[in-house]
Amino acid sequence: MDRNDEFSNEDRLEWLMNEYGQSITRLAFTYTKNKQLLEDIAQEVFIKCYQKLDGFRHEASYKTWLYRITVNLCKDRLRYWAYRNIVFTDIFNKWSKTTDSPETELIQYENSRLVSEKILTLPVKYREVIILYYYEELTYNQISELLNLNLPTIKSRLHRARLLLRKLLERSK
Repeated sequence: MDRNDEFSNEDRLEWLMNEYGQSITRLAFTYTKNKQLLEDIAQEVFIKCYQKLDGFRHEASYKTWLYRITVNLCKDRLRYWAYRNIVFTDIFNKWSKTTDSPETELIQYENSRLVSEKILTLPVKYREVIILYYYEELTYNQISELLNLNLPTIKSRLHRARLLLRKLLERSK
């Protein structure tokens, strides 16, 4: 859905909810680890979206815009509720169902679980770039815009996050 004015805001909102609802919920979960809170945040994201839809200038994609709203709301809520741990579980549910043997699937699952656990131990500034880049598949530019940080900072954080994650994984072997 583009800038086309033939669609009402209600139609656009419905399309955005269908298109990005699960991604918004998943992203909110990475920050909150609380089902009730993430549902509240997801609902609030789309309320804010509806309120601001007329002013959306298409300088960014809808996805980037919604992710920015989500991240800002999550950070606000976490500050408000004084949450200190941001947890992202089940990151690796994306691993594909293959015809591998049960042993191979178990090894893949255990490796995925280990990586997921180690990602959770990363400092927030590294964890969020790893999640946004690898799991939400955002570009450097989208992450930069979303987190309101310059491009070299995003690249540096992602590089440092990879190094730190590698060290954590090597220690656990």
